[in-house]
Amino acid sequence: MQQISRMLMKLFQRARLEKPGQVDPRAAEFTLSLLVAMYDRSGTGYVKTRSAAAALISLSGDTLLAKYRAFFQFYAVPDGKATLITRSALRSLLTDLNQIPAIVGEGCTLSCVEIAIHDCFHGVLNAAIVEEKFLSWLRSEPAVLLWLPTCYRLSATEMVSHQARCR
Repeated sequence: MQQISRMLMKLFQRARLEKPGQVDPRAAEFTLSLLVAMYDRSGTGYVKTRSAAAALISLSGDTLLAKYRAFFQFYAVPDGKATLITRSALRSLLTDLNQIPAIVGEGCTLSCVEIAIHDCFHGVLNAAIVEEKFLSWLRSEPAVLLWLPTCYRLSATEMVSHQARCR
């Protein structure tokens, strides 16, 4: 947790420099509290760096495609000339990401994760898939992660303005 805390402090210091007045001075503290609530429910004092990274990626303001590519990079394993994501790695990713809606009582069951893995690997004979197959599956908006593109669309429309007058 100390490593994650230091990383968050650096991250939000940089953000404060880039966007003065727009970043709460307690952002690192609040974010660490959220990560602890999501990934250390038993109070061990330990949060996996990869889990924290998945949460930060999903909550970032980046595009969906950039988020999906980052997920692949964090969870995939090199296999000779290719980098692949295995069923086990996908299970870890989905379990980690499921903690985000779960913190507000909206998480899915373990069976949802298994159904999603089965759908992702449908028709695949190998033990792992390449990035393009992974991205294609994510673009189909699997039910287990439907909250992610929904939140992205909501945040993308926050700055939209129009000339219509409401009554």
